[in-house]
Amino acid sequence: MDRVIYERMAETQQMHWWFAGRRLILQHLLESLRLPAGSRILEVGCGTGANIAMLQKFGSVSAVELDPFARAHVGAAMKIEVAPGSLPDQLPYADRKFDLICLFDVLEHVEHDREALSVLRERLAPRGVLVITVPAYQWLYSSHDAQHHHYRRYTAHQLRTVAKAAGLQPARAGYYNSVLFPLALIRRLAEKLLNLDPIDDSALPGSLLNGLLYRAFSLEARLIGSWFFPFGLSVAGLFRADSFHSEVPNQ
Repeated sequence: MDRVIYERMAETQQMHWWFAGRRLILQHLLESLRLPAGSRILEVGCGTGANIAMLQKFGSVSAVELDPFARAHVGAAMKIEVAPGSLPDQLPYADRKFDLICLFDVLEHVEHDREALSVLRERLAPRGVLVITVPAYQWLYSSHDAQHHHYRRYTAHQLRTVAKAAGLQPARAGYYNSVLFPLALIRRLAEKLLNLDPIDDSALPGSLLNGLLYRAFSLEARLIGSWFFPFGLSVAGLFRADSFHSEVPNQ
């Protein structure tokens, strides 16, 4: 992504409704996994570190990020080492195995997604879990996706398919960010039909609107540990290198 996007993320990631709401949803999702105490966690594509503190509640976190500005920001703010790297060919920590690998809105930035997931599969410890989130539906591809250098958007079926092709076993995959789906759909259609200028999604809205959007988005948090929605603006999936056990609920 362009440097200006990383700089804006660093400024807004604690307050912006999308980052804050997604963090809460992801925390509830990870709580449902009942990870072992002191889990070894890897976040690939950690950006400017919006999720690091949340992940540290579950274990010891290592991180990978391609952009040097983002790496420096995380190192200064979170006091952890962030290794340079990218998928699929330049992923560090080849000598380590992880109980949890997180790929939060990263796979859409990777040209060769199957190869990337194959590499991550090799980094999973026995019974380790790979958690992936991606934007949903290619027909929603917009200037926002182009600005953020996205190669594609996914359906839940497409995410499961590419994961299986990489040798991963899906446990659950489905949609979230569903409460706001109708509003986003209306806005995208209006932009296309009326040739309106797109809204800058990464900019921090006014405090009232930001609060309302956060409350609407975060309503999904307590549901996400048990089930996903049948549609939404984002896809989430839980995967392992071997068969899942009963403590990870199926969907």
